[in-house]
Amino acid sequence: MAGKYSLGIDFGGSSSKATLLEDTGRVAATASKEYSSFYCHPGWYEQDAEELYSVLLEITREIVEKSGVSPKDIAALAVDAATHMAVFCDKDDRPLRKVIHWSDTRSTKQAEYLKREYGELIGRCSVNSVSSAWTLPQILWLQENEPEILKASSRICFLKDYLRSRITGDRCTDDIEAMGALLADDETSQWSEELCRVAGIEPSMLPDIRSPFDRAGVVSGAFAARTGLVAGTPVIVGSTDTVMEVFSSGAVEKGSATCKLATAGRICPITDGPIKSRQFFNYRHVVPGLWYPGTGTRSCAASYKWFRDVFGDAELREAAASGQSAYELLNRAAEAVPPGSEHLFFHPFLQGEMTPYFDDSLCASFVGIRSGHTKGHFARAVMEGVAFSMRDCLEEIRAREINVTQYRLIGGGAKGRLWRQILCDVLATPLVCTAENDSSKGSAMLAGIAVGLFDGIGDCVGKSVVVTDSVRPNEENAAVYERSYRLYREIVGALGGVYHHFENDQE
Repeated sequence: MAGKYSLGIDFGGSSSKATLLEDTGRVAATASKEYSSFYCHPGWYEQDAEELYSVLLEITREIVEKSGVSPKDIAALAVDAATHMAVFCDKDDRPLRKVIHWSDTRSTKQAEYLKREYGELIGRCSVNSVSSAWTLPQILWLQENEPEILKASSRICFLKDYLRSRITGDRCTDDIEAMGALLADDETSQWSEELCRVAGIEPSMLPDIRSPFDRAGVVSGAFAARTGLVAGTPVIVGSTDTVMEVFSSGAVEKGSATCKLATAGRICPITDGPIKSRQFFNYRHVVPGLWYPGTGTRSCAASYKWFRDVFGDAELREAAASGQSAYELLNRAAEAVPPGSEHLFFHPFLQGEMTPYFDDSLCASFVGIRSGHTKGHFARAVMEGVAFSMRDCLEEIRAREINVTQYRLIGGGAKGRLWRQILCDVLATPLVCTAENDSSKGSAMLAGIAVGLFDGIGDCVGKSVVVTDSVRPNEENAAVYERSYRLYREIVGALGGVYHHFENDQE
């Protein structure tokens, strides 16, 4: 085996990150780049696969140059991205349209149709319930609204697999990714002919299903020439961004759970099987025999990014001039505001909501605005509102008496000290923090295991996962948030019906 480094590249909700991992478990270098998101209609969210491929080229080239590591010493690489994000390609493998993001809610009616007409079939094949997040209802939406796209489609792949295929030319996916399409038989990990028939597609249009640890192919000469990698470097199938985060945090045993403050938010207990409930998105773990069923909120760190982009012009300008982070500037203003934001509430339903409402009609809102509220109040209210939505997720786990002995905090939002403490106080439970626990590191870990840089999962986790901190609830703040959480829920109940009128007005 040549080389002692593995490379992982993640494509998240708004940015890509690459991590180069040494066989000692040390992170040798990282690089990151943002890219566009498109919201052309209320509830729609799309990304451009071709733009993301350009970012893949840039970020790979950057980390090779930045690290100073000889490309010959990079033993393998893997790519991850959010699951159930389908790329529809023509006969020349060119994307026919932008990628519909999993949090896009345009296919709500198609999901309701599937529940009504095919609920029994889907229940037999899938461990998950129907929602607009899955590929199957999105395909039905295309059948009704953009039939020319499906007619011209030669193959359907998923975002990470499309990007990887541009490196190797392969046509495969992994068994965890396949669960997110709602087109597979989750027991056999094969595409279901019956569900494909419902979608109006042929199973042959879909990629071969492999293990995340399998070798998909090797770096092509063309990709090597544009990035500095060595042609022939092994490329591993890889898996989805969430399981890679779960893995990189060290949550690899029953009793552990991850609490994710990323573009979306999720709380995922590690179990030995799926939890058959619409409140849980069920996926296998990369650790054999384990699963990571999770509750979820659609707009987590995405809410704070939205607030920064829409209301943070001054902070963005100051950040550009000073080299600081606009988020840090907003955080400072928020830190001066007392817990509860003096009765200003934010509901982070920018794309509808999943747990526990599963209502695509819900809208984001600020409630309780008074003349004395400042930008700091609004910034803190956004962080608190997201934390309350995560509390909704936690309550579903507690209701099922799932044994969790430790919650590991992951995601970009967890980097902010204030938001970590707010979340800890709202959840009223201790949180453990680990170093560099993002998806790109998880993909680098997986690639390293696949080519023998590590002696299995235990060796890799032992060398690569480092606990850096723990956060404990502030009892006084937790009491304030307990009262605020009840009001947060009451407001949802009061406004929920109003938002349904909005939806009817758009029809």
